[in-house]
This record gives sequence, C-alpha cells and structure tokens, in this order.
Amino acid sequence: MPLFDHFRPPVENDLPWDSLHSGWASQIAVVLNQRWLTRDFIALEHTHVGPHVEIDVGTFERPVPPVPPSTSNGGVATLPEVYAPPRALTAIPAVFPDRFEVRVFSRQYGRQLVGAIELVSPGNKDREEERQAFVAKCANYLHQGVSVVVIDVVTNRRGNLHNDLLDFLNAPAGRLPEEVYLYAAAYRPVLREQKPQIDVWAERCSVATALPTMPLRLTGDLFVPVELEATYTETCRQRRLIA
Repeated sequence: MPLFDHFRPPVENDLPWDSLHSGWASQIAVVLNQRWLTRDFIALEHTHVGPHVEIDVGTFERPVPPVPPSTSNGGVATLPEVYAPPRALTAIPAVFPDRFEVRVFSRQYGRQLVGAIELVSPGNKDREEERQAFVAKCANYLHQGVSVVVIDVVTNRRGNLHNDLLDFLNAPAGRLPEEVYLYAAAYRPVLREQKPQIDVWAERCSVATALPTMPLRLTGDLFVPVELEATYTETCRQRRLIA
C-alpha cells in the first residue's frame, strides 16, 4: 500500500500523524514479538510527546508538614532529616524530544537494551536544538552498542536527521541527497579487527510509494527485519483509513 501524507488534509483529518505513530509503534512491536523474536527478546513500544520531567515543586506553596505520630511506647516519632541542595549555578534551556519508539530488550541476562526503532515526529525536525537532541539520543544509543532504525515520513518539515546523525558521528559516507527528507535508515555498531565501526543502511521514501524493510541487529550477526510496509498497512487498516 502506498504511503499517505498524514500531515496535511484530507488524510490528516482521518488519521493524524500522532495517532499513526502511536499505533505504528505498537504494531511494529507486535509483529516483532509474534513473528521474529525468540523468548530471549521482547519488543516494547514507548511513546511520549513533549517534556517528561518533574515540575519544580519550589514554584508552588509547600504544604505544612503533618504532626509526627506517637510511637507505640508513648514517644514522638521523628521525621527523617531533609537535605536542601545549594543554589544552582544557573538554569540553562533544555530540549526534551518527542519519543515514538520501539525498544527491543534481551532477556538473557536481565533486561538489556539491544535495539531501538525511532519514528520521527514533526517536533523532532522543528528547530535546530530539537534536531540536535534527536541526533544526540540516536548517537548515544549507538555509542552504547545499541542498533538503531530511524523512520521519517514527516512531510511538513524539511531536513534530514539521517544526514545530521552522520555529521555528528563524523561519518564520511552514507549520506542521502540533500533534497531527500523522507527516508528510513538503519545503523549497526560493530567491532571489526579491534576497530569500532557503524554499518549504515538508508532508503529514500516518498508519498504514494511502498515503504522498505530495514534490518535491526539484535546481537552478533543476529538480525530481524523491521517490516515498515506491512506494519504501516495494518495500522491504517485498524484505524479505518483503509478497508
């Protein structure tokens, strides 16, 4: 099934991008778990839009602490000592990128992250600092030895986060043409002859064409396919965009 434009009418009215991304991440996880992953692995979707941090409680009026209850022997229980940090040197601006991703964990030795599938949101491509935050997140995964797949079908923002990631990694090759802003890419960190390398796959995408299948490395030379076309089609079907 050809890719629709979920960022503009009329499709935006029937299946907007945030609902697509949330459902698509879930469908990718379902297919991986049911078809490709052994019981040694588990795929879990993780979606969140906007900041996911605690609010500074200092901006609100603190409640009056309760009176300590009496102990069983008639004494008064004491509250634990409260630590107050020193005043911060400064407060700097921060960006907390949208997250529409599937994380794949190995369950052989606890729960170890081995793969991440990232669905790019408009917010990830909106401003320079947001693009940098997304690139830094992907690079951090790769530096930890975690394989990454990036899917970008955002039509209302230009820019190519795949090329930005390669620039961040000082990679001399693997770029897509600058005019390409819809794509899918995969990255596999590997050690060859004691030299760290990252294998790169990249495919351009476009509206009205089918989506590619991308490789996701789990451990060693064990790969599973991320079937973008099949999972996208099923997501659209389940949300009644298509019959």
